[in-house]
Amino acid sequence: MVIAGHDSESTASNAQQSLAISRHRLTTRLTHWGWAGALFFLFLSGLQIFNAHPALYVGQQSGFAFDNSILSIGPVRERSGEVRGLTTVLGLSVDTTGVLGVSGPEQERAYRAFPAWLTLPSYQDLATGRVVHFFFAWMFAVVYSIWLVASTINGHLRRDILPALADIRALPATFIAHLRLRFEHDGRYNSLQKLSYGIVLLVFFPLMIATGLTMSPGMDAGWPWLVQLFGGRQTARTIHFVVMLLLVGFFTVHIAMVFAAGPINEMRSMITGRYRIRRSVDRGGRT
Repeated sequence: MVIAGHDSESTASNAQQSLAISRHRLTTRLTHWGWAGALFFLFLSGLQIFNAHPALYVGQQSGFAFDNSILSIGPVRERSGEVRGLTTVLGLSVDTTGVLGVSGPEQERAYRAFPAWLTLPSYQDLATGRVVHFFFAWMFAVVYSIWLVASTINGHLRRDILPALADIRALPATFIAHLRLRFEHDGRYNSLQKLSYGIVLLVFFPLMIATGLTMSPGMDAGWPWLVQLFGGRQTARTIHFVVMLLLVGFFTVHIAMVFAAGPINEMRSMITGRYRIRRSVDRGGRT
């Protein structure tokens, strides 16, 4: 739907017409910012909870009398007496002193998996971290449910998220165009956006909610099939952590693409719903 327009950048044969179109509905915009805020606090409080036991496992049991971890982060004391941070993934250990395991200035070393500036609260406090995490987890689940129902009803899910066969065929060309930082400003989601948003919204988000519920003893009692579905609470915790890392990667690329494609136009569309596009018209005013 066209809201407004004006002519600019005339050439000998045609002109560029700038049009402000309606791109995002109110429910899409509100839920976008709702889960963006919730995920921010979930990330920080989740790392606080992880610091209480900074290791991941597969299966039902965690190793206390034995070591079956697939990832661990923490301080290790050398024979010389020096303490360094060590991150071990599938048996491969990397010195991460100053970032993970051991962080902070030399005079005030913090011996914890993730540094203080990445956790909420910044000091070690599992109880507060759990309260914050559970509050925003329920907020995220409610906001996501509202988006899913509204997007199904208003057609946003079918039109803008689920990729069609033509979108799949256009993926290679779209991917190359993005690598060259060439973007089409026609107001529609391209094939790469549809695929990435579809994976995040229809795979990652439900996985985060389902694995989060699986780690709750109360939910295990009411829905024991959840534990069986994910192959154990420890596996669910590992999946939860891995999906979190994938979401951080997605949001990093997403923000970078917003700046590359034009931050003012992109942010305006997600705040007001209006998105400005340009199209060629001849001197008679025809596109």
